This record gives sequence, C-alpha cells and structure tokens, in this order.
Amino acid sequence: MHVDDYKHKGLRKKLVKELESKGITDKQVLNAIQAVPRHFFLDSAFLEQAYMDKALQIGEGQTISQPYTVAFQTQLLEIEPGDKILEIGTGSGYQASVLCAMGAKVYSIERIKALHRSAASILQQLGYKVELFVGDGTLGLKAFAPFKKIIVTAGAPIPPEPLLEQLDNGGTMVIPIGDGKIQHMITYKKDKVGSITKREHGTFRFVPLLGEKGWKTVPKI
Repeated sequence: MHVDDYKHKGLRKKLVKELESKGITDKQVLNAIQAVPRHFFLDSAFLEQAYMDKALQIGEGQTISQPYTVAFQTQLLEIEPGDKILEIGTGSGYQASVLCAMGAKVYSIERIKALHRSAASILQQLGYKVELFVGDGTLGLKAFAPFKKIIVTAGAPIPPEPLLEQLDNGGTMVIPIGDGKIQHMITYKKDKVGSITKREHGTFRFVPLLGEKGWKTVPKI
C-alpha cells in the first residue's frame, strides 16, 4: 500500500512548475498532474525518480511515459468533463488516471495481461473508475464506439483505420506516427460531417504499437 504524503505533493508541485516552463498551459492538465500520485504506478525502487520529467521502466519491456509527454498528449485532446475517451495502451494506468482526474469517462485497452492487472489494482486503490480491457488496441473497442477523444500511447506506423472509424464526428485522436526510432505526434480531427484533418506537433519516442493494424513485430531500430 502506497502513501501520498506532503513530500510527494511537494515534488508534484515542482514537476507542475517544470511542465509549465516547458509550455504546458492547460490548467486542467496541470491540476490533474498535481492530483495524481505518479509514484503509485512505479516500483518502490523508483520512488526518488517518480517526479522527474522522464520515462521509466514498468516491466514487460514497457515504460511509463515522461510526465511532459503525458501532459502534451492530454493538452492536445482538449478534454471537457464527461468526454468519452478511448486510450490505446493502458500501461501503468497513469495516463488513464490523469484523464479520470479531469472528469473524462475512460475506456482503456492493454495487450499485456500483467500490466492490465497491475493497472486495475492501482486504479481501484486510487478510486478512479476506468473501463479496462485486454486485447489488440489497434482494433479499438467497436462495441463501445463512438468516442469523443482517442489517445494512443505507443508509436504506430500508420493511423489504425478502426480507430479513425470509431472516432465520433467533432472528435480528436492523438497518436504518435513514425518508424521504430522516432515518431511525430499527430492530431486527427473529425468535423461534424466526418471529414478528417491532420496536424503535426513535434517529435517523440514511444514503444511500438503492436497489433493487427499496427506493427506486427517489434520494428528494428
């Protein structure tokens, strides 16, 4: 059982200031980063590093994204309370918690069962209600579509067609697209009649999005 004491809250405050200095302006996003105890999602060996702005290993060859990346993707989503969001790649559960803290209704898919179980346990402990699924995230969740927002937390070679189909009219999808080494953060916006526009927002590095409509095997770097 983790504790969240004044020391952790102080470290989060410092992290929020660092994110502001790096260009994160959405107050809702910053408040959520301040609210969610990131150290809950990490092995106790990483406690000292939990509030540094860097990605950390969470096992199974996966990482918890650096806080700046989480904040940047979340800011691009322009979340409003009540938004129905599909997250591809639950991972540690940290990103889902940030979305929940902003009042979103979150559906999240993870292909690795051990990560799914661990995230479910931590989310329950924190009291965040997320609909969690094990499966191929590149296929989305057709039974629960459409989604107002979709966030993909792994790098894809191309935007998976099922995700674009499951995005609601007037919705936004944020996804890193590129090769195995580096990706461009892209927003796909669907207008009221379903036509899609695309914008690029700088380069990032993510673990590969594996699945039927993503990478079939881990790409060589």
